[in-house]
Order: sequence, then structure tokens, then C-alpha cells
Amino acid sequence: MVGGAWCRLSLALALVSAAFDAIAADRPRLRDAGIGIGILPTGPLNAITDVRGVEIGHRTLVEGRSIRTGVTAVLPHRGNLFQDKVPAGFVVANGFGKFAGSTQIVELGEIESPILLTNTLSVPEAAAAAIEWTLARPGNETVRSVNAVVGETNDGELNDIRARRVTKEDALAAIAAADDGPVAEGAVGAGTGTIAFGWKGGIGTSSRRLPARLGGYTVGVLVQSNYGGVLSVDGVAAGKLLGRYFLKDELQSRSGDGSVVIVIATDAPLSDRNLTRLARRAFLGIARTGSPITNGSGDYALAFSTAESVRRTPARRAAASPVEDLPNDRVSPLFEAAVEATEEAVLNSMFKAVPMEGHQGRVEALPLDDIVASHRRSRSAPAR
Repeated sequence: MVGGAWCRLSLALALVSAAFDAIAADRPRLRDAGIGIGILPTGPLNAITDVRGVEIGHRTLVEGRSIRTGVTAVLPHRGNLFQDKVPAGFVVANGFGKFAGSTQIVELGEIESPILLTNTLSVPEAAAAAIEWTLARPGNETVRSVNAVVGETNDGELNDIRARRVTKEDALAAIAAADDGPVAEGAVGAGTGTIAFGWKGGIGTSSRRLPARLGGYTVGVLVQSNYGGVLSVDGVAAGKLLGRYFLKDELQSRSGDGSVVIVIATDAPLSDRNLTRLARRAFLGIARTGSPITNGSGDYALAFSTAESVRRTPARRAAASPVEDLPNDRVSPLFEAAVEATEEAVLNSMFKAVPMEGHQGRVEALPLDDIVASHRRSRSAPAR
């Protein structure tokens, strides 16, 4: 009987997940709706996985009327991350939140575990999974310290966050699901229960590729959007046009507070110092979407390089050896790429998100027809 009940529950959850997937499939990404951000071309997938070696996995939990949460895993490469660490930079725009492992990234400038995103109260479970996964890698038999990297946003409006539904096994499943293909967006993984600008938020991604004369490097961004402000879509004040924005009617509208986690990958051979500079520029993309980065928001950006020439291998850590480092005078195009990809990743997270009923009510999806129509009107209006 118990087994039969479990099978029925599993089937029900699969049907719910399939229903959400079907709705999301009918919603276009930003560019598919005819809106292009910035001046640089995207990679083939317009995703963080356009950076060679990067893999993304999700574990989505939609159960009953109150569980709307999950885990998203980012693997900088498929090898042993602890042994072949990647250089990284980390930046806080506003620190009302938690980001496990950030102090060691700031101190040493490197990442040695998968990067996991989840909800605020599930950081410990995700960290336990990152540690267990790392300890189990061949070659790590004598490892006694692991810097688990876990970011979070609070999905407590749609998700019964106090239930602490996410388990270590769920986080391990997200890591196991990671691959280098197209990335599912919207209400998936760590973005299942998130809200952005009063509408459904989620996971979003985008990429930019520099022309060959600028190095041909790729910058990819993945975001977990869960913040507010006055929504802007490619410079169009969409939040004002739709009558839903921070400070409307003297603070009687939805709060501008919330959080966003930005993960930036690049194949450019950057030092941890310049990766920190790259991460800082991502917040220009967040500002372009209409966020003032409010007092109650946790806004974090993490950038890493996948270039083999800068990887922190055991041999390089054991002896002084030359490491390739793109000079300062050549990083500005990468800054532009990070800004554009961050802005577009956020909008993709909202364009692909579906309406959701959850723990404390219903959150609608961004009305795409209205957004596209207002964008077209603004672009066809005569210049003043």
C-alpha cells in the first residue's frame, strides 16, 4: 500500500512537472520574441553552456500546494574540481543574504567544488551535497577540507520554505543532471519558487561572444532572479507601463526587496583579480533591468574562468610557474559582454517563467504580449 501510494505521488509530481514544462515551452525567450539586448553577438545556445566545459543541472520540486523550490548546479568543468581548481572572483552589491564559501573565494581567488543555488533555508543541505560529491571523486581520498560554494534566494512566498524540503540527495541529483547543452529556464531548479518585479522569476541564462580580433572569447551568465524595482526591458519602462513597480502609490505596491545570484563563466584567461572586476560589472546589467539594489536584497556575483592556461592544477600549485593572464587593457570588451548577458539572462528568466500557485497565493507570469507591443511602439516612435 505504501509502495502504491508512493508510485501515485511520483506519477502526480511527474504530471505537474510536465504541465509546467509544456506551458514554458509555449513562452519564448527574449530574442525569440523579437527583442535583442546589446551590441555583441550571442553564442550558439545563448547560454552559459556556450563557455566550453561548463555544465548546468536542475532539480525541480513541485509538490502539493506548498512546495515550489529546487536546486541548480553549475560545474565549471567535468573533471576533479578540487584538484584542478578554477580562478574566480566574487562581489557583493548588497549583502542581505547568504553565500556559503564566499570568503575563501575572496581570500584565495579560486573555486574547488560545484556551485549550487537553492533557497535560503536549504543552504546546509546543498553544502553537504557539494562536500560529499567532492570527497567521492577519485584522487580526493585524503582531502580533509572542502570549500562548498552555495548561493541562495528566498522563495518563501510561493514555497513553504520552513518545511526545508530540499535534501542532500536533491542537490546531488542536480549535480548528476548537469550537462553542456541547452539550459532549462524559468520556474526550474533554484528558480522554481522565485519572484522578480512582482511577476514570476526563475533561472535565466545568456551569452556573448567577442569577435576574433578581440580574442574570440565567450562570456556566459546564469541568474537566479528574485528581486524587484521598476522593470525595464531593453530600455522600455515596462513596470511603469504595466502599473506594477517599487514605490508605486507610496510604498503600497510590492516591495523592491529580494535577491539575485549571478554566475559568470568565461574562457578568457583572466586572473582572479580581473574576474572580480568582471563580476562587478554584472550589476550594471542588473541595474539596467530596473533594480536599485535595495536594502533588503542579497545581490551576489561570482565569476570564473575555464581556460586551461589559468587552471590551478596540482603542478602549478606545487611550484612557481608562468600563468597566462589577459592584460588589463584587453578586458573592457569582456565587461560589455558581462553587462549585456546579465541583463538578458534576467529577462529570459521572466519570459520563460510560468504562472504559479503556491504556498501564499498566486504569482502571474510577465504578460509578454504587452511587453512586446510596448517595445515595438517605443522603437517606432519618432525621435525627439
